[in-house]
Amino acid sequence: METIGLFYGSDSGTTQKTAQNIAKYLGNVELHDVAKSTKETLKTYKNLILATPTYGAGNLQGDWEEFLGKLDSSDFANKTIALVGLGDQESYEYTFCNGLYFLYALAHKEGKIIGQTSLDGYSYADSKAIVDNVFVGLIIDEVNQEELTQERIQNWCDSIKVAF
Repeated sequence: METIGLFYGSDSGTTQKTAQNIAKYLGNVELHDVAKSTKETLKTYKNLILATPTYGAGNLQGDWEEFLGKLDSSDFANKTIALVGLGDQESYEYTFCNGLYFLYALAHKEGKIIGQTSLDGYSYADSKAIVDNVFVGLIIDEVNQEELTQERIQNWCDSIKVAF
């Protein structure tokens, strides 16, 4: 397995902690906070994991919003990409993990998206992070389902290893 570049944005530290757990489980992962990263660094990886929380009423995390503005779909050409979204399905049931959709919308045009996950086990009203009746990546709710996080990470990592 080639080295994976895991790029995350995190204000409260929850997404950073999730990224660190994924890196520990997968191994051969280099972590990058998008607030301190560059487009050139992202482009050096063939394999990517992009992780973001959703803020407010479905907004992309601020550092990701700025970083994504520097990228275009060609930056993801010939790359294998897994996505991770964090959200609160109770307080933001109508915009659950919508922030992840912004990453998906740009990356899927020329990159190969892996790691889609089932909608089972979540309770929300709506999410833009659903395409073809599955989430576009791993979905974590540390607010309401913290006890499921480790198992979800392990199962997801096991499912994506072969694609990387």
